[in-house]
Amino acid sequence: MRRSISRTILRRLPASGPCSRLVSTIPNYRPRIPTRPTDGPRYEHIDEVESLDYYRPGGYHPIQIGDRFQDRYRIVHKLGYGSYSTMWLARDEQMAKYVAIKVGIADYGSKEVELLSRNRISPSRVKYGEVGGNLIPTVLGRFNIVGPNAIHLCVVTVPARCSLADAAQAADYSPFQLHVARSLSAQLAMAVAYIHELGCVHGDLHMGNILLQSPNLDRLSIKQLYDGFDPPDPEPVVRVDKQPLTSPSIPAHVYPPIWLGNPGDEVSLPEAKILLADFGAAVCPAEEPRFESYTPLHIRPPEVRFEPTEPLSYSSDIWSLGCVIWAILGVRPFLDTWLFGPGDATADQVDAIGPMPDEWWETWEGRSKHFIGNGTPKEGREVWTFDQRFEYAIQAPRRRRGTEVMDQEEKDALFEMVRAMLVFRPGDRSSASQVLRTEWMRKWAISEAEKTWGRKLLCKSRSSSFS
Repeated sequence: MRRSISRTILRRLPASGPCSRLVSTIPNYRPRIPTRPTDGPRYEHIDEVESLDYYRPGGYHPIQIGDRFQDRYRIVHKLGYGSYSTMWLARDEQMAKYVAIKVGIADYGSKEVELLSRNRISPSRVKYGEVGGNLIPTVLGRFNIVGPNAIHLCVVTVPARCSLADAAQAADYSPFQLHVARSLSAQLAMAVAYIHELGCVHGDLHMGNILLQSPNLDRLSIKQLYDGFDPPDPEPVVRVDKQPLTSPSIPAHVYPPIWLGNPGDEVSLPEAKILLADFGAAVCPAEEPRFESYTPLHIRPPEVRFEPTEPLSYSSDIWSLGCVIWAILGVRPFLDTWLFGPGDATADQVDAIGPMPDEWWETWEGRSKHFIGNGTPKEGREVWTFDQRFEYAIQAPRRRRGTEVMDQEEKDALFEMVRAMLVFRPGDRSSASQVLRTEWMRKWAISEAEKTWGRKLLCKSRSSSFS
């Protein structure tokens, strides 16, 4: 595994340092790959790096370790990449701090920055502002760089540790400790409630966009950083036709990302502070409609398929939130990830939560592949009930490892909450505020989140419904 998980220095660092808000927009998420270019040179594949074919006019900006921007930011390592950006760890030489810099492709807009800027001016004005403002990235700066592939917007934040998806993978999909999973779930619900109060729909909720906040790395020299977490490992870029690199659009070397995280099953309660990141797909429904969903198929809300002319609403986030909370608590998502297309996703949704609205059922042309006329699953199809999914994904992995499992009372409360989120009709789903008022949140999850932060997260005047 190229990204070695070195934790020697990390364990010596405090869970939080002098900076009380260690935030980042930098996730290590699975990229949504745009259409591959059909012209120009092709390059040999390198594991764990961005697609080299997109180092071209309009694409990525070529960056090398040691590059310096704005006469203050020196690039010291790679943090990650997505379809629309590469992310870098830099030393701010003016402030003597480490920062994360997200370098967009040439046509990457500033909408994400504008949405995140609301986090600076609004926390005190909304119900969940005191909490939510700590769970959403803060933009420290922005600038443009001009390169061979055009002009690129760069966004500066504070580095994060890793995404929940990366932490789960590093643990070989052993579950988070139950008290940690409860804390993560409550914080995520608070973050979603907060952005909804700001008038935004996130639009891309999944484990790769939920980050663990970082310890304070600022007192480490660059050498100490490399000693503790491994130095950059440059990989030479080689053309498939073996011809020399002649274009300034592509770098001579690329770099696998540094690993700053912990395996999920080793994350402690004080280390479980989250950030909800990647607002590139976010939308403000009151300002503009959005009809496309960018979430992975197994957590995509069903109205995207059956009501394609209706714009996405806050309820679309609630469906994805329910699926993500389930994934945080277990080792498998609520709906099957082994889906061959939208029809398989719809069939799994019906298997899990019951009949869909009649008008949707009648317009679903592929239903005969999965069900007979009255909605009964076709013979030979394996159908998983709510209970079976819970046992397989959440309880059984914990029993095998001898860790805490949910008792019947907590299970019933969790089911009640999730069932109210995973409802076919968007208007019938719980709101984020209602999710936070459920028995499971009040009795099991919010208290664990408060232990993570070491304080009450909701003051009495704003949380009477939580008591």
